[in-house]
Amino acid sequence: MHDELTAQAQAWLTEDPDPETRTELARLIDAQDHTELAARFSGTLQFGTAGLRGELGAGPMRMNSSVVIRAAAGLAAYLRKQGHHDGLVVIGYDARHKSHDFARDTAAVMTGAGLRAAVLPRPLPTPVLAFAIRHLGAVAGVEVTASHNPPRDNGYKVYLGDGSQIVPPADTEIAAEIAAIPSLTTVRRPTEGWETLDDSVLDAYLARTDAVLAEGSPRTARTVYTAMHGVGKDVLLAAFARAGFPEPALVTEQAEPDPEFPTVAFPNPEEPGAMDLAFATARAITPAPDLIIANDPDADRCAVAVQDGTGWRMLRGDEVGALLAAHLVRRGATGTFAESIVSSSLLGRIAEKAGLNHVETLTGFKWIARAEGLRYGYEEALGYCVDPDGVRDKDGITAALLITELASQLKEEGRTLLDLLDDLAVKHGLHATDQLSVRVEDLSLIAAAMRRLREQPPTELAGLPVTRTDDLTQGTDTLPPTDGLRYTLDGARVIVRPSGTEPKLKCYLEVVIPVATHAELPQARAQATALLESVKRDLSTAAGI
Repeated sequence: MHDELTAQAQAWLTEDPDPETRTELARLIDAQDHTELAARFSGTLQFGTAGLRGELGAGPMRMNSSVVIRAAAGLAAYLRKQGHHDGLVVIGYDARHKSHDFARDTAAVMTGAGLRAAVLPRPLPTPVLAFAIRHLGAVAGVEVTASHNPPRDNGYKVYLGDGSQIVPPADTEIAAEIAAIPSLTTVRRPTEGWETLDDSVLDAYLARTDAVLAEGSPRTARTVYTAMHGVGKDVLLAAFARAGFPEPALVTEQAEPDPEFPTVAFPNPEEPGAMDLAFATARAITPAPDLIIANDPDADRCAVAVQDGTGWRMLRGDEVGALLAAHLVRRGATGTFAESIVSSSLLGRIAEKAGLNHVETLTGFKWIARAEGLRYGYEEALGYCVDPDGVRDKDGITAALLITELASQLKEEGRTLLDLLDDLAVKHGLHATDQLSVRVEDLSLIAAAMRRLREQPPTELAGLPVTRTDDLTQGTDTLPPTDGLRYTLDGARVIVRPSGTEPKLKCYLEVVIPVATHAELPQARAQATALLESVKRDLSTAAGI
């Protein structure tokens, strides 16, 4: 067994083009560290609808040049089979460790395969890449990013020519092409021949950001902004300046790209503690700013925090999703409002009342972006698509502009985002959402929890009877199959699914409480909080987590 493992590692070592990972692997072989070698060679990183994502390091179970070259070669073979023999592939990257190297590896492989490759000029937000695909008429796009994953990770996200991320069957077809590559020595990788783009693509993206705002709308709201050590700052500041908003006050400790993400445990605005420096910055400013905006490291997500009493609190993704929807409705938007099934049902109520089409999709913007006639799409994980004609993906820059426009408009009326949330609760019922998210080291625990829930489904949660159970692996009239469970309760809803990008089991909870007047809101909120806690407890027990 050990001999076989060492032979596998030796074979990988002879092909590895990166001196850094070669040294790392040689050290593991010399030390006969069979535990670590087994972890690296227990399989291969699976290419799926999220592309690739994993920890940096040597071996097929890690993100490295060898894995990226194979992925690029598989994508190139797939594109050629689709008839794109000399099509353009545009490549973007963030500021994580190795991102630029992986972008260059991809450009070399595409060029060697006879395709044309163009690389964005520097680390830029993922939405700029999503925009560039359609703007340049590319047949595909690649973004090297691990979004808001821990510092040791990187990833590889693939888009096709429509500017949306891949969905089945493209993912399995590309995976099959990757698997068919016999050896890296068969992959041509010239050292030149691709184009490095200038700033004209970024300028075109920025010109497009103006389109999300209403002409002549108020632009007075004052913001604090954090880039979370990512690539959002320069693009967001440029967009805000073009729009005529006051210049955001920066959270200086997190303003510049830093692949170590030194001030946060996880560079995700949703994680506990990630927004602490932003709150401290806001508290130090007089008069107090109107809102805090945060992007995740590749700036495709947007978090919003507001002053609530004497402190600051982060709005849930569902709250921002509803606020943006209400703002677009008030502005007379037409078309389809789309969201993932794990997001709040409030969007459906808002759309229905406005006479607009509403669609629920599977989780992820690869599905939301494909809704027919899409005008606005969002998911609870802080992702918002407010300009689908420009970017068919979530975009943390244009979402920041739109929420700041709404805050400005409310400010002119002497109101706040929280006042509008209260109005929406009275009009449509209080929709309170929460999440139970369990991070695991051992992925088999997630499979075990899902199996337990399927074999012994709960009949009630928090004293509310489960009126319907949907096993989403069967698909529904409107949804393709996915690994998930949906429980409909009297006045509540629960969805359980494994995360597609992290080792987590995620449970999405929503309770809806009818509210007749603003005076009833405090009591309704207290009731909702207690109910959600109770559902969480019972669900944990049922899943054995």
